[in-house]
Amino acid sequence: MERDAVDGDLLDCPWVPVCISGSQLLAKTWFGDTAYRILLTDLHSVWEEEMDTRAIQDRAQELNRRLRAPVHAFFSHMCEPQFSLNHHGGNINLKLKSELAGVPFYWEFRCTPAPVALVCSQLVRPLLLMSRLLQRQVGQLGALLARKDTELQDYRDNGAVLSRERLQTELFEEQSYRENFLTQTVPQVCARQGGLGFDSELQELYSAVTSYGNTNARKRKISERHAPEEDQSTTEDRDPNHAASGTQPPGEEVNHGLDQVNHGLDQVNHGLDQGDKRQTGRGDRARTTDSERPNEEQTTVPMAAAADRPSARPKKKKAKGLFG
Repeated sequence: MERDAVDGDLLDCPWVPVCISGSQLLAKTWFGDTAYRILLTDLHSVWEEEMDTRAIQDRAQELNRRLRAPVHAFFSHMCEPQFSLNHHGGNINLKLKSELAGVPFYWEFRCTPAPVALVCSQLVRPLLLMSRLLQRQVGQLGALLARKDTELQDYRDNGAVLSRERLQTELFEEQSYRENFLTQTVPQVCARQGGLGFDSELQELYSAVTSYGNTNARKRKISERHAPEEDQSTTEDRDPNHAASGTQPPGEEVNHGLDQVNHGLDQVNHGLDQGDKRQTGRGDRARTTDSERPNEEQTTVPMAAAADRPSARPKKKKAKGLFG
């Protein structure tokens, strides 16, 4: 199972109050086709278990020796709510006894303490966001009441009179309301700590908060996947010395090319020398004539001959072909 995908699916599930063997718990469960994730808390500790298809098959064989059915055949029986709870040190086990095709079927959810990161993502952060949103809602409602009081006062100043005296209200004062809330309402709520879970409105708010968080998390993951590719392309554009995988740096390529050019020129010069030797061997008379010329003519004639010889150009083009 992919951890991120399962965490996101679990985050979308509500916290449900359950009573197992006389213990009041909050449960959050996600069941896939043949896999599950479960969270339990008594508000003192948090336990979890995550199982994939292979792990479920192995435990089913351990608890039901005669069972030969695949996981999808008995997976629905594991979702039945009739459990018994046992504590084993810091762990808790939820035991289930059911029937599968007339044969007893046993299952155990073996939950271990949940890591802090999981508790924060599934419970702490959503509750903090909910508190912040509720605080903002209270502030907006207080501002709305103040505007309503101003509106009613304007009606009174223009001669409006209430038809029913019981509808008469006092002006809303936010500071006095907050003080009364802290001294009267808070003690009453804290005295009833036995009630776990959220009512329907709080469940709706929790779902909205976690759904929005899931959407943002998916967008971040998508951007993180594309970020390395963008960073690499940006680095290649900005750094002229950056070499792609499997290629040589530009400096080394230039040096290697120059070496090939020099090698080609050496071959050309060698061919010219061989041509000079062949022409020199054609007759002693040509050598004698060249040796009797003045010094200044001897210095210019070889240069002109080298430029006019037709055999030099084709060999130089052949040297350039080494880059192909």
